[in-house]
Amino acid sequence: ADKFSLKHIIKHLSELLGVEVQFANDCMGEEAAVKAAALQPGEVLLLENLRFYAEEEGKPRGLAEDATDEEKAAAKKAVKESQKEFTKKLASYADCYVNDAFGTAHRAHASTALIAKYFDTDNKMFGYLMEKEVKAVDKVLNDIQRPFTAIMGGSKVSSKIEIIVSELNILNSAITPPFTIEDNTDGGDDIRMKYRYLDLRRSAVRSNLELRHKMTIEVRSYLDKLGFLEVETPVLIGSTPEGARDFVVPSRMNPGQFYALPQSPQTLKQLLMVSGFDRYFQIAKCFRDEDLRADRQPEFTQIDCEMSFVEQEDVITTFEGMAKHLFKVIRNIELAEPFPRMPWSEAMRLYGSDKPDIRFGMQFVELMDILKGHGFSVFDNATYIGGICAEGAAGYTRKQLDALTEFVKKPQIGAKGMVYARIEADGTVKSSVDKFYTQEVLQQLKEAFGAKPGDLILILSGDDAMKTRKQLCELRLEMGNQLGLRDKNTFACLWVVDFPLFEWSEEEGRLMAMHHPFTSPKPEDIHLLDTNPAAVRANAYDMVINGVEVGGGSIRIHDSQLQNKMFELLGFTPERAQEQFGFLMNAFKFGAPPHGGLAYGLDRWVSLFAGLDSIRDCIAFPKNNSGRDVMLDAPAALDPSQLEELNLIVDIKE
Repeated sequence: ADKFSLKHIIKHLSELLGVEVQFANDCMGEEAAVKAAALQPGEVLLLENLRFYAEEEGKPRGLAEDATDEEKAAAKKAVKESQKEFTKKLASYADCYVNDAFGTAHRAHASTALIAKYFDTDNKMFGYLMEKEVKAVDKVLNDIQRPFTAIMGGSKVSSKIEIIVSELNILNSAITPPFTIEDNTDGGDDIRMKYRYLDLRRSAVRSNLELRHKMTIEVRSYLDKLGFLEVETPVLIGSTPEGARDFVVPSRMNPGQFYALPQSPQTLKQLLMVSGFDRYFQIAKCFRDEDLRADRQPEFTQIDCEMSFVEQEDVITTFEGMAKHLFKVIRNIELAEPFPRMPWSEAMRLYGSDKPDIRFGMQFVELMDILKGHGFSVFDNATYIGGICAEGAAGYTRKQLDALTEFVKKPQIGAKGMVYARIEADGTVKSSVDKFYTQEVLQQLKEAFGAKPGDLILILSGDDAMKTRKQLCELRLEMGNQLGLRDKNTFACLWVVDFPLFEWSEEEGRLMAMHHPFTSPKPEDIHLLDTNPAAVRANAYDMVINGVEVGGGSIRIHDSQLQNKMFELLGFTPERAQEQFGFLMNAFKFGAPPHGGLAYGLDRWVSLFAGLDSIRDCIAFPKNNSGRDVMLDAPAALDPSQLEELNLIVDIKE
């Protein structure tokens, strides 16, 4: 604390408060300077010879040696006024009470608790920071070169801080980054993924990871209070044939044999239920070798949970409560009402999706009875005709309607075309197929939708009802986007329940488990397993928010005989079932409790709360759409010596 640094302190204090403060005579005494440099809360900071001056003609005025009594009186009055002004402004900036030398209290903010008292005695000023009363101060600094924080821990500290450099060491040099490190960067996806470590410097990306951190803390706290125990399960496990493709890992110590990376800890958490860990959870890394899209990554994170002695209602109640808790603490949104529940069959019939976005209407209306049999061959030969009504969209131009037609004809959607009908201001209906339908039939069409003047009806048809509904779903979502009905700050939650237990695979030519082989059928449908397995409903449930499946689960099979029946229906021979899942079936022989669970997708939750279109931006080091990490250049070829150690020969088929 030398004279130079103290002068700078006083200079900046003067600029900050807009009051003339001048350093007079000598610097602090040595003892006081040492004390100031190691200032602790509750100690005294002594500033000797710190005086206040009023301005006279733009210059500070002091007292001359031969000053007259009148001049001394005028100077004393000026000092008093200057001190009062200084103290008021100090209080204003510090958000605190400050008493000036004349006993006048200046109050700046009633909720603060920092008190500083100043006394003027023989040109000496003592400042006391009272330890027991310091509650609102962010931090008391020891460095005499940064005194403001010690006095003014509130939010009004000046941002104008001058760093006095006595020594400068360059720790590292930096080249110009390949894109601007700003929220609205000029870097494309590829370049940002290659230099992801630079992309993470952007506050927009960092805030996503901070949100992810906060969510995991809240999840752990919530489940811990409910008696859940976090248990880690292995990452190197055996391969299972159901579901998506496994990522496999060759074993050097077991030539010709392979581990698989878990698609989920499904069987392991069921074994924990057999072990008596009746409430388990884990924030688990999972892996699936599947084609990627915006909401998928080859490695992702699940909030994986399982409970013993529960039924579907218990699981739904527990994890709906957790969802509401996350909405409250993360987004400050209170969701008081129970989430609606929708059977899978109704979701497909009305929305063409098992994860419907119910923020807006446009429910499907089936039109077979109205539009079939009038000479329009496209409809006459269809097995399904359905449409949606876009309110207020009758003003769409021909160009916009043609663009919608091209949209549904894209290969990834696959419709052959689209029919539209406008409701005119006078109530008449004008359609793209007027020559096949009378106004009377078109009025029936209007009534089926409850359409009003100014509305637009869009219709698709096809020879596969399920496929056409999915195409209509894509059209509905596109219209929702175009009409601004999918606000990212509006949230609509629901449970989809009563899924089919099986689905038919054209590729495999057999029934496949819609979820996994361990999902229990509805008790009232078990008798159908022998006669009509395709009609059996699963004791399964998915949570859907804004058209995104954020989690799903089921009640599991805990009976060995029922599990064997399930394997039989899925085409497993007893030998193959024993080979693949013998460890689980053997465990059930020792008594397995009824159990069920749920897994939330952490990445999807974070992207939903952050308002992202892709989960990639809430993962620190994601893969691109080809499953590559362009930053690490992975996957990559192995060195021949490594392949030899693993007894592997790479033979790439053309």
